[in-house]
Amino acid sequence: MTVRTIWRKSLNAVMLSLTGVCALVTVSALFVILGFLAWNGGRSIHWTFFTNLPAPTGEVGGGIANAIVGSAKLLLIAACIGIPIGLIGAIYLAEYAGATWAFFIRYAADLMNGVPSIVIGIFAYSVVVVSMHHFSALAGGFALGVMMIPVILRSCEEFLKSVPRSLREGAMALGASKWRTILTVVVPAASGGIITAILLALARVAGETAPLLFTAFGNQFWSSGLNQPTAALPVVIYNYAMSPYDDLHQQAWAAGLVLLGLVLVTNLLTRMVLGRQTAQGR
Repeated sequence: MTVRTIWRKSLNAVMLSLTGVCALVTVSALFVILGFLAWNGGRSIHWTFFTNLPAPTGEVGGGIANAIVGSAKLLLIAACIGIPIGLIGAIYLAEYAGATWAFFIRYAADLMNGVPSIVIGIFAYSVVVVSMHHFSALAGGFALGVMMIPVILRSCEEFLKSVPRSLREGAMALGASKWRTILTVVVPAASGGIITAILLALARVAGETAPLLFTAFGNQFWSSGLNQPTAALPVVIYNYAMSPYDDLHQQAWAAGLVLLGLVLVTNLLTRMVLGRQTAQGR
C-alpha cells in the first residue's frame, strides 16, 4: 500500500468521523430539548391540564384548554389568509410572470420571510388593532397569515415548477385552456408538495409569540367569537415563564412540551405526505 493510498484512506476516515459527529450533535440537540421539556413539564401534564381553564393568580392547578382552542382559531384564520394568497402568488410566478417581474416578487418574498416577527406584529397592530380599537383573534390571525404568505409562495412555486412540462403540453393539446390546465393538471400533480408547504408554514407560525403580544394579547377565559382577545399557547408560555410562581413555571414547561409535540406531529405528517408523493412519482 502506497503512502498516497494510506493518506487518502486516513483523510476519508477522519472526514467521515467528523461528519458523523456533527450529525450526532445536531440530532442530539433535539433529544436534549425534548428530554429537558419532558423532565420539567411532564409532571404537570394530565387530563385536566388539557380541559380546564387557567386557575386564578396565586392558586395551584388550572389548565390550558382556552390556549389550545385559541391557537387553533389563530391558525385557522392565518390559513384562510396565507394559503390563498401564497398559492395564487405561486401559480402566478410559476406560470405567468416574466423574468423581471418574477425576480422582484421573489426578492420581496425572501425579504419578507426574513423580517423579524415582532415587526410583523407591529404592522398588524397598526393595521388591524388600531382600526378596530381593541385586540382580537382576527388581528392575531392576520399577523400569522402575513408571515405564512412568503413561505407558502416560495415553496409552492418550486413544487409547481417541478411538474413536467409534458403534462401541460398534453392537456393543451387536448384543447384545455391554460387556466384549466393549471387547475386540473398542474395543481393536482403538485398537490403533495403544496400540502407539505402549507403544513410547514403552519408549523413555523404556530410557535410565534411576539406578533400575538401586539394583536391577540391573551385571555384567561374562553374567547367567544373572533372579535375578542384570545389565549394562545406561545403567549401562555411567555406569561407563565415570567411569573413569580413555581406552579406556573411548571405549567410553562408543560405547555412548551405540548406545543413542541404539536409541531413535531405536523412535521411528521409533512414527511409522510412528501414521502407518499415521491413513492407515487416513482
